[in-house]
Amino acid sequence: MAEGQSFAVLARTLYDGITDQPSRNILIRMAGGRIESVQPAVEVSRLPDNLLEVEIVTPGFIDLQINGANDVQFNHAPNVDGLKAIAEGARAGGTAHFLPTFTTAPGRAYRQAINAVHAAISEGVPGILGIHLEGPFFSRERPGIHPAEHIRALDDEDVRILCEAAEELPILLTLAPECQQRQQLRHLSAAGVVLFAGHSAATAEQMATARADGVVGATHLFNAMSQTMGRAPGIVGEVLGSRQGFAGIIADGIHVHPMNLAIAAHSLPDGLCLVTDAMRTLAGRQSEFDLYGKPIRLRDGKLTGPSGTLAGAHLAMDEAVRNLHELAHLPFGRCVRMATANPACCLKLRDELGQVAQGSRASLSLLNGDRNAVGVVIDGTPILQ
Repeated sequence: MAEGQSFAVLARTLYDGITDQPSRNILIRMAGGRIESVQPAVEVSRLPDNLLEVEIVTPGFIDLQINGANDVQFNHAPNVDGLKAIAEGARAGGTAHFLPTFTTAPGRAYRQAINAVHAAISEGVPGILGIHLEGPFFSRERPGIHPAEHIRALDDEDVRILCEAAEELPILLTLAPECQQRQQLRHLSAAGVVLFAGHSAATAEQMATARADGVVGATHLFNAMSQTMGRAPGIVGEVLGSRQGFAGIIADGIHVHPMNLAIAAHSLPDGLCLVTDAMRTLAGRQSEFDLYGKPIRLRDGKLTGPSGTLAGAHLAMDEAVRNLHELAHLPFGRCVRMATANPACCLKLRDELGQVAQGSRASLSLLNGDRNAVGVVIDGTPILQ
């Protein structure tokens, strides 16, 4: 089917990203990359000839944090070809849109990643919304699997580069706010950079101060950050207690206990964002790879480094949605919103993505009756498995 061609999807079950409750037998007409209409099929006298019938339809899944897929790690291949491969691997799990994530690397290597994403978007690689830079501006107390020797604080040149890049490209930046100058955070936020706290030992008070300076969320909640204690809430307690902003969370049953998944989902119904944090093993053939000198191995669905430190996740977005539904005992429609509407809001794209509504971009995730992805529609173009 040609890009942008008019066609329709008949959703036997539709989760629209707006309410928790599904609708049945809904006809979605699309043209020019936009949704033209959403109406019950019984109201249509004759179904279109150019029709795709799907068991379950949702807004296109949005992944704010994916490091690699399809045997490609973005840090190892910060170029258009690498991004094409990652996009293909992400789509296998129903992800329509994503932020390729470049993790801690030497110096200002992140500039090559920014240039690669800009080039990929210019060339029309489907699904890329911007870039997530996870590091190197962390706390050395919370490095996780990131190479500690490359962790450092922001300097004025970094701020200049990132502010200029944000004029052309949506950027999500994960950093340890307590390790940065407050004025630098304010400059980045004012330039449109979306700031998340992560790999941070910040106190709850420091996190609250960071919010005032423009930090709006937290990366992979519960992991690589200060935890909640009786008299020291830490980042986790501040995020869940304040119920403000956004938080990414990895629902693979490994990174976060099911009870904590449920607590987070109930505390942040409009701010919790499912992320995969996937590495190159997702939709790939390899089970071992090297990350800046550290061997990473996949065993029993779990990626770890030499000391047993978690090293990203082996997780697809359709699986994350199912897991949150099953582990946290949430309505499936609410889990869908945490993979669609919430991340769209985080990126200030709620009028464009994250919902199946007239006028929105024609981006959908297509699932079978078992809630496994069978394809996506990206800006009006269906890509089936």
